[in-house]
Amino acid sequence: MRRLALALTVALSLALPPVAAIAVQPDEMLEDPALEQRAREISEGLRCLVCRNESIDESNADLARDLRLLVRERLVAGDSNAEVVDFIVDRYGEYVLLRPNARGANLILWTAGPALLILGIGIAVFALRRRPSAAQNDSLSSEEQARLDRLLGK
Repeated sequence: MRRLALALTVALSLALPPVAAIAVQPDEMLEDPALEQRAREISEGLRCLVCRNESIDESNADLARDLRLLVRERLVAGDSNAEVVDFIVDRYGEYVLLRPNARGANLILWTAGPALLILGIGIAVFALRRRPSAAQNDSLSSEEQARLDRLLGK
């Protein structure tokens, strides 16, 4: 029974088209396969402003469709991939990029995490080195030993 369920699951997963192919409608696709491939490459790097963490190639939102059509219009007009991305970034801001550039103000965001991690490790090492070791405090004073003997009933 398990084998039948597994075989059915595998067969259904292979029969379904990939998620990205579901979002892009046939009426959006370009006739030229090379231009369509370029449009897909650009679309994979652009964020859907409605879905937040999906590319416009994967999103079914109306705004994502508009952006996909805009990318294709710019490609048909003769723009290079970089010019298309720059046009969309100028229009919608750097937030539209799924992988923001590590330049300018973004450089602070890219370096802040690792810098704080290194700072935290440094503080932890410094604190651990200043802490007295167990070897220094392993013997009891005579007063502490006498009190311990009384508590233990020796």
